[in-house]
Amino acid sequence: MTRRLLIVEDDPGLQSQMRWCFSENLEVTVASDRDTALATLRRDEPTVITLDLGLPPDPGGSAEGFALLAEILKLAPATKVIVVTGREDKEHAVKAIGMGASDFYQKPLDADILRFVVNRAFRLAELEQENQCLVHQGNGTNIKGIVAASPQMTAVCRTLEKVAPTDITTLITGETGTGKELLARAVHDLSPRAKNAFAAINCAAIPENLLESELFGFEKGSFTGATQAKKGKIESADGGTLFLDEIGDMPMALQAKLLRFLQERVVDRVGSVKPIPVDVRVVCATHRTISQLIENGDFREDLYYRISEITLDVPALRERDGDALVVAQSLLKSLGKQMDRPNLFFSEDAINAINNYSWPGNVREMINKVKRATIMADGKRITSEDLELPGSDQPEVNHLNLRQVREYAESKAILQALRTSGFNMAQASRLLGITRPTLYNLTDKYKIDTSANAAEA
Repeated sequence: MTRRLLIVEDDPGLQSQMRWCFSENLEVTVASDRDTALATLRRDEPTVITLDLGLPPDPGGSAEGFALLAEILKLAPATKVIVVTGREDKEHAVKAIGMGASDFYQKPLDADILRFVVNRAFRLAELEQENQCLVHQGNGTNIKGIVAASPQMTAVCRTLEKVAPTDITTLITGETGTGKELLARAVHDLSPRAKNAFAAINCAAIPENLLESELFGFEKGSFTGATQAKKGKIESADGGTLFLDEIGDMPMALQAKLLRFLQERVVDRVGSVKPIPVDVRVVCATHRTISQLIENGDFREDLYYRISEITLDVPALRERDGDALVVAQSLLKSLGKQMDRPNLFFSEDAINAINNYSWPGNVREMINKVKRATIMADGKRITSEDLELPGSDQPEVNHLNLRQVREYAESKAILQALRTSGFNMAQASRLLGITRPTLYNLTDKYKIDTSANAAEA
């Protein structure tokens, strides 16, 4: 995308200095007051804005700058706003970040540091745009509720789309929280049976003595309390789809009866000797390893072959390359809309936390964490703390110190660029948008080892 930067600064001298910093590789425009800045925002749609809070008619204060910040975030919430503060204005920086500004820059002007901060904002904006594209591409499938950008998950979706129109018995395997029931419903929705019933039963949630009657139904008087006949789940799904969740937990005694149904497609209600024919598509799911259950004598091998005419193995979220952030962004968009907080966004530390967390509870765990963060976030920025995820190690300071925070961020970004480039200084400097001499100065300043030994470590 075209990199467009808007500099909002009322001092003509600083305007020209800041424009000079970016003359080579950006489309730069300047504005000296709120009205001009808003007109430029609407006309040019800049990706990044540097905003000096001291604007006319109150250049010595900050009210005009904060008012403009609020309007920018309302008009263009995806825009990255870098607030320019004075040396003693840390309270203003904190307030601006809380309102939704993406970063701050502290005067006096330092060309290299300003370029670094602005380039970081552009990189974050480009990453978010890329993720949005992946979300739309992932939702290009016909599977409602499934966001699939990774090759691992898109392969599962492609297989499902081929399988759904058939009547083949399908087994869906995968860890808890990976969306197995969503996929089972998709099999139904994409099949010719979509207008008929989808009946689901969790084999692990119903007591063993009740599961048979729930599945197969019963006749009046067949046991104490059976005051009238009742259809079971299988009969209820006639013409549609039967979803047997957690099939690995089905008692052995019932497995034989289910096997007979799959072979003959007739149901024997409890207390009846009259078989009832049923036309139903069967989809099963389990988080357990069936081969291990068979080996332990807890699952019939012949039943396994009946229910797994085709198997969809759903990968865990941690195994889906790049999907964690894509799914989180999609959830944030939908949950933010539901809770009337549509302009929330993930901070840089939240993005890092999402990408680095192993998600043992998979998508179900992510839904809970993003929902909590949507409620708890102050302002429009969601942090790793809001998500209750372990963030990057932060500098241990008792009070907010802008210089220390900035230096910490710089050193982390330099290390990341060096590791990404295999400790090639020329490539790392290009990634960071600075010159090689500046990079050498910064690595000396932060005592970062750039030797071959560091690259091997």
